Amino acid sequence: MKNLVKKLLHILPDELHIQLQYFYHLHRFANLKNPQTFNEKLQWLKLHDHNSLYTTLVDKYAVKKWVADRIGEQYIIPILGVWEKAQDIDFDKLPNQFVLKVNHDSGGIVICRDKSKLGKQTVIAKLSRALKNNGYWYGREWAYRNVKPCIIAEKFLSEGEVQDLIDYKFYCFNGIPKYCQVIMDRSTQETIDFFDMKWELQHFTGLNLPGKPFPHAKKIIHEPINFEQMKQGCRKLAAGISFVRVDFYEVKGKMYFGEMTFFPASGFGEFTPTKWNKQFSEWLTLNLSKNNAHRKVE
Repeated sequence: MKNLVKKLLHILPDELHIQLQYFYHLHRFANLKNPQTFNEKLQWLKLHDHNSLYTTLVDKYAVKKWVADRIGEQYIIPILGVWEKAQDIDFDKLPNQFVLKVNHDSGGIVICRDKSKLGKQTVIAKLSRALKNNGYWYGREWAYRNVKPCIIAEKFLSEGEVQDLIDYKFYCFNGIPKYCQVIMDRSTQETIDFFDMKWELQHFTGLNLPGKPFPHAKKIIHEPINFEQMKQGCRKLAAGISFVRVDFYEVKGKMYFGEMTFFPASGFGEFTPTKWNKQFSEWLTLNLSKNNAHRKVE
């Protein structure tokens, strides 16, 4: 039955599929004629802002060269290997610690801290399933549709005893970073906090799927050493794009690029308090006079 429902959803046109998903998550339909909230505008962009460059930017492998050309190779997490099939991974040639991920999916990731304890067949099965996923079908994030799936191995980055790296996720509008979302302790008790560009803590959180709020951190979150450098990187990477989230890590005082995301929570999440859904919307301007905006960004 589940597979049948999935097949039926696949044949739906994008707008109808988006409306059904939007209603399922937010219990209302999206205003796609004249979108008012941030998440409504993200849905509009799915339908109308089809820039071919975005397929490169959501590809976790292909984006590395694009980013390196703009801010420098030194900010790229080194690649240890690339494979089209999970069965082809040469574990013997990988170091004791590494990260495996698919280039087109958010859940297909394996963090190896000790290769001697790694269940290789379990890893192969997980990554094989992830290769078959396509982010386009869930929320019609069109940029993922034409990404050629592969598996990449990256260098393992660590802050010593700290188990999870801190994610610094910058919400950028027309190349200007407005807020930094900080995600901590993903594998234990995940927390989400927002800071403005003066590193002042904000009293809202998100983007959360309804009914799944994340708590604020209970400890002081210090401004990253490379905060100004991260903002400069955002301006270069997000230039000319109406909205994109640019992610960085900071490891032992060094900045690393993470990824670029056009539709956080696939546009089905909301900020808490909800008034921030309108505030973020005001920074995202749309060309509503055009039904199809194919803009080119060099």
